[in-house]
Amino acid sequence: MLRQLWLKTKESLISVLPVTIIVFILALTPLFNPTGGELGLFAISAVLLILGISLFNLGADMAMSVMGEKVGSTLIKSKKIWIIALVLFFMGLLITIAEPDLSVLADQVSSILNNWILMISIGLGVGIFLVLAVIKIIFKADLSMMLIFFYMVMFSVTALVIQNGTGSFLALAYDSGGVTTGPITVPFIMALGLGIATTVGGRKAKESSFGLVSLCSIGPIIAVLILGLTINPEKLNGANLFNLDHYNMPENIVAEFGYEILIQMKNVAISLGLIVAFFLIINYFFIKMNKRSLIKIAVGIAYTFIGLVLFLSAAGVGFLTVGFKLGKEMASHSTIWIILFALVIGMVVVLAEPAVHVLTRQVESVTMGRVKKRTMLIALSIGVGISICLSMIRIVFNFSILYYLIPGYLLSLGLSFFVPKIYTAIAFDSGGVASGPLTSSFILPFAIGACSILQPNNLLEDAFGIVAMVAMTPLITIQLLGFKSEISARLQVKSRIHKLISADDEQIINLM
Repeated sequence: MLRQLWLKTKESLISVLPVTIIVFILALTPLFNPTGGELGLFAISAVLLILGISLFNLGADMAMSVMGEKVGSTLIKSKKIWIIALVLFFMGLLITIAEPDLSVLADQVSSILNNWILMISIGLGVGIFLVLAVIKIIFKADLSMMLIFFYMVMFSVTALVIQNGTGSFLALAYDSGGVTTGPITVPFIMALGLGIATTVGGRKAKESSFGLVSLCSIGPIIAVLILGLTINPEKLNGANLFNLDHYNMPENIVAEFGYEILIQMKNVAISLGLIVAFFLIINYFFIKMNKRSLIKIAVGIAYTFIGLVLFLSAAGVGFLTVGFKLGKEMASHSTIWIILFALVIGMVVVLAEPAVHVLTRQVESVTMGRVKKRTMLIALSIGVGISICLSMIRIVFNFSILYYLIPGYLLSLGLSFFVPKIYTAIAFDSGGVASGPLTSSFILPFAIGACSILQPNNLLEDAFGIVAMVAMTPLITIQLLGFKSEISARLQVKSRIHKLISADDEQIINLM
């Protein structure tokens, strides 16, 4: 156990250290002038972040993945589609409502939409699309065709929202798809898909296990777009969506940390409690695991709980404060510097997202090493770096996020016809996973800080959308990785055929 924890700690240290070093280097330049207290708070948060990611990853391996796989394989054995659909729908709804990232998003826009209306709508979107994702596995439906159909539905509703005069609401709607697939739900949902796909079987069972996260990211976007049709356009004009004082350095750091830890303990306990409750009910009636296995899962849940509380508390206090001030001060100095910094910080911040490591490990395992964890991390790093860089350009020049999203999604859907299917499934899952809590608590405050200087009257339209961009670019970069792999494989085959054809006949030994 201690050896595993040490390995996870080294992994998380490598993930968090680059972000920390970059912030401290910038503190030595005129671009960023934090106080000693702010740097101290950031350093403490970084240490807690490392410990939190380590415990979370260990807990995910011991409990979350095991529970998800067991539930998936057990449900599918019942062979009653209506039971499977009903259980998965309520599971998706309740777990999403309890996701910590979602409550943060809802609080930001409470002046426009009631928190519970927004959260329940997003939960319904996840629940419905989780059922559709599992039906895809059972009936071996083509993921690319499903994605194309539902993205066309999404763009159609987008056009109606623009016609309604609530176009500034679009960035929030597209962000909702990223925040719902958080660190609590992703390991469970991915393992659930693997358990169902393995039980269903078939030649491409492991390939079919991917795609649940990608489909569960579309439902919330469509749900929030529909909500956008109900909003009076005048309500969006001049709405004060952000309490910017919330991002400033707390007067009493110890009290703020204590309060944040209590809040996150409550949020994580509710989220994990719902998953555990579902598992225990299904285990009692169907799985019937032995006592030793249940104790191991209980220990894993404890690690997951402590890890997430530490991670979310550190991100929500130290990283949020520094991220906001960093964006604000860099925007005051130079737009060129803020664009370059966005590229660099985007490339390293994705490495610190807990769910990213869960995804890359499962991808390497399912593909039997054909898609290496390191290769996936590099592809995600490049994609997220580009996305945050493009988001800063959008803030500087103040234009609609649709100029990015429509070409980006069309390109990613077009690539799905030219790459191996497994790369498409992995790519669309990666989009939801890359936009995790660190994006919400460091990158989003960074964007809000920059926007408060560059576009203070367009916070809703320009500050939001960065999560959607982080979720979109991995779709392209990972599929390009698959496209390169496919071209390389074909060139190798052609090269071998050419060598056989051009071989000297005298060198062939005739044994007859």
